[in-house]
Amino acid sequence: MSRSPFFPAFESLPKAIPIFPLAGAVVMPGVQLPLNIFEPRYLNMVQDALANDHIIGMIQPVRDTGEEAVQLQRVGSAGRITSYSESDDGRIIMVLTGICRFGVYEEIGEFKGYRRVIADWSSFASDCDEEDVQLSNRAGLFEILHHYIDARQLEISWDDLGKLADGPLINLLCSYLPFEPEEKQALIETIGLDERAELMRGLMNLYVATRQSLGDKPH
Repeated sequence: MSRSPFFPAFESLPKAIPIFPLAGAVVMPGVQLPLNIFEPRYLNMVQDALANDHIIGMIQPVRDTGEEAVQLQRVGSAGRITSYSESDDGRIIMVLTGICRFGVYEEIGEFKGYRRVIADWSSFASDCDEEDVQLSNRAGLFEILHHYIDARQLEISWDDLGKLADGPLINLLCSYLPFEPEEKQALIETIGLDERAELMRGLMNLYVATRQSLGDKPH
């Protein structure tokens, strides 16, 4: 997988990063995440990131309680701001492109209202590896994916999806398929590509089987 020349090398990833806690938001390596920023603290965060290395960490709360200081998951996914525009009503519309997952070593003090962590990148060096890793059962993944897409009544470009190498394919599906936040968290915490693909197959199988079971019940 070819990385952008603007992305930092693995050994140059920053020690401290700002974080944006948001349930269901995952930005796996090479995948783009559009964001609409309007809260003052996150406008501060984006402006500070743009003035530095452009890197922001997306991380899910343990549970969405609506409280300010939510407990964070221990693994998130970091991205680089690759495009942005400023709106007349004070919002920033931007695209974050995934670069590497990270563990939370520790949280440090807030700055201008947004939270920051010391990132532990050590478990995810493979995210920055340009070597293409191959799945052991790509055909099986596509088989259950077809059933899952049908059950979810989603639209997808099968031709474009079929052209993706295995790593970008799994990263894209992790980010864009409508899994529950807890399921997405399990996926991003699974380091190996094959293991992540098998977990994804299991999640899709469970959803399809549940839908079929409900459909078989008499009304």
